[in-house]
Amino acid sequence: MKIAFLGTGLMGTGFVRRMLAQGHEVSVWNRSADKARALEAHGARACASAAEAVRGVDRVHLMVADDAVVDAVLEPIVEAIPSAAWIIDHTTTATTPTAERAARWAARGRRFVHAPVFMGPSNCVEGTGVMLLSGDKALCDAVTPLLEPMTGKVVYLGPQPERAASFKLFGNLTLIGISGVIGDVCRLAAAVGIPPAEAMGLFASFNPGATLPARAAKVAAGPYDQVSFEVAMARKDVRLMVEEAARHGVDLAVMPAVAALQDAAIARGEGALDASAAFRWPLV
Repeated sequence: MKIAFLGTGLMGTGFVRRMLAQGHEVSVWNRSADKARALEAHGARACASAAEAVRGVDRVHLMVADDAVVDAVLEPIVEAIPSAAWIIDHTTTATTPTAERAARWAARGRRFVHAPVFMGPSNCVEGTGVMLLSGDKALCDAVTPLLEPMTGKVVYLGPQPERAASFKLFGNLTLIGISGVIGDVCRLAAAVGIPPAEAMGLFASFNPGATLPARAAKVAAGPYDQVSFEVAMARKDVRLMVEEAARHGVDLAVMPAVAALQDAAIARGEGALDASAAFRWPLV
């Protein structure tokens, strides 16, 4: 196929290299032209403009910074994109503007889908990882065979075109949140005289990630009266963490916010419920 790829950062570069290895003819464009030109060594055609890159192609792939950049790149080249071409946006974007964008392209009679990914640069080159997809079922069924060679798994999330954007944010929120908690582990470790890298050795034998699906389900839906660890006792543990770090002049960054949610639950009379009750939303 003739493919245009707009946005050749780390992820876009990986995708382009895989497409080229599969025999596709790929035109590339990037706001920093040197990143696009670097792909010429792999067989891509670097273009001076996005409009030049998309002329005569079967598919337009896009992976840029955010919603504003997606629109800034695509809107000026509406007429340059062939009317029958697929427009596939892999950018991590917000839910509401993604819905508005999908509606705008549908009104033009164009085949636009949003397909964000849980992949790193090496996954893009290897065709491994997870790609999310949502929108009209027939449209998504038609494009899925084109996407499958790019990733290890394509997950269809329903007919609303913005759902993939939401689920991508859910996943990134979790990953970034975990990193924030690990930051507090490092702070507490350093406070008590244990090198943070040594503290991370805990996770060689203790895998808290294994409990994530069960914990997530309980926070989202309970039952909160089936108690394995009380809110009040969890709050006590958070107090110990915060106080011990403070003894050594270190402030934890994430756990005070956790403590505030636990305090609110206790104030509601929920101290004896399961610890997950402190984090549920909406409150019932």
